Amino acid sequence: MTKNEEITLSICRLASGGSGIGYYENMAVFVPGTVAGDVAVVRIVSVKKNYCFGKLMRLLTPGPGRIESECGSYPRCGGCVYRHMSYSMEALAKQQSVADVMHRIGGVSLEPCPIVGAVSVDGYRNKAQYPFSQNGKAGFYAGRTHSVIELPHSHCALQPPIFDTVIRLFEQFVADNGLSVYDETTHQGLVRHLYLRLATATNQLMVVPVINGTRLPAAQKLIGLLRGELGDTLAGVVLNCQTEKTNVVLSDKQVLLYGKETIEDILCGVKVELSPLSFYQVNRDMAEKLYEKAAEYACPDGKTVLDLYCGAGTIGLSMAHRAKKIIGVEIVPQAVKNAEHNAALNGIDHASFICADAACAAEKLAEQGVQCDTVIVDPPRRGCDEALLTTIAERFRPERLVYVSCDPATLARDCAFLHTKGYEVQAYTPFDLFPRTAHVETVVCLSRKWAA
Repeated sequence: MTKNEEITLSICRLASGGSGIGYYENMAVFVPGTVAGDVAVVRIVSVKKNYCFGKLMRLLTPGPGRIESECGSYPRCGGCVYRHMSYSMEALAKQQSVADVMHRIGGVSLEPCPIVGAVSVDGYRNKAQYPFSQNGKAGFYAGRTHSVIELPHSHCALQPPIFDTVIRLFEQFVADNGLSVYDETTHQGLVRHLYLRLATATNQLMVVPVINGTRLPAAQKLIGLLRGELGDTLAGVVLNCQTEKTNVVLSDKQVLLYGKETIEDILCGVKVELSPLSFYQVNRDMAEKLYEKAAEYACPDGKTVLDLYCGAGTIGLSMAHRAKKIIGVEIVPQAVKNAEHNAALNGIDHASFICADAACAAEKLAEQGVQCDTVIVDPPRRGCDEALLTTIAERFRPERLVYVSCDPATLARDCAFLHTKGYEVQAYTPFDLFPRTAHVETVVCLSRKWAA
């Protein structure tokens, strides 16, 4: 098989990440935008040793579950990968992708519990980060690039309608005041991103312009535009000053322009204060379901719970009414400040929080002789490092370890390592917090079976 060759391909299954897989001359061909049962003309765009990638050129026979996308930016935008198929097919594909990596990488023989499907597939996100094109229009990056795909009619189906209003007002502000847009290649230009966060239970909105500088010209005009249309929904406008040559959207340098630096939401009955830098699940309705499962797996009644990578304290605080004590660890100072405030806000006096790297804090707590019955980890996509997992398994030796993951592959890797330390997977449940995208969350319950 050669690059640019066109073949007729039957798609037999879906890969994790949304691409369909077909086989041609015993070679696996990955084709984005296809579903199982499709028969299509495919152009080969990249050939590897044991597999290759193709581009859908022409659909000959549609497979069951294929639908027409209602998004004008799909599939050019890199956000969604499943808009060409029914949601039921997407949910099953995500469940299978989690099962596959847990079997193959994690060595786990158990099948997952049925995936908990999304409450809504549209308008579910409470946070968005919009880069700007050189035309001064908000959008999203095309897949695997930093080319900005402008939003058609300033709308993304994953975002709530109020975000559309803010985008329109901010684009108007940029145009009316002749503000330049940041160029990554030259490091010139002012406007980098627009970051929005909505507390869906309280309808409080935070607007965060991200600029390549320390001052936003005509800032009061922007505030006037926003207040005039949003009214009391606008809780605060916070300027984020990102002057580094980096792909990281937010810096830790912030200036309050209007209102408050935080918004308040309610999650699992717990009041939660959030700053721009605090981690918070982007799908509140589904996060509540996920945290309920985490509490079920943790069995925190009367126990000391160590909550690592705790963000604003949401997981630990959601089960604090059942636990004897909550100890949270988070490396972001603003998030720790939020977590402490959230505990006080809810009258929780048996929770404490440490600002530190998870591995370092765990080692220090172990040296101090702190005993934990249950440990919860909710790491970033890269998962946990072996030093941390070793400390948990060998120093704390908790009865239960609950692992919340946004990446099935690193989750499976870490479960395999924990198995060598005496912990076995008892159950795991996928949760679709990110419908129409390639992402899926998983909650795993591990228990200690033997001493390593």
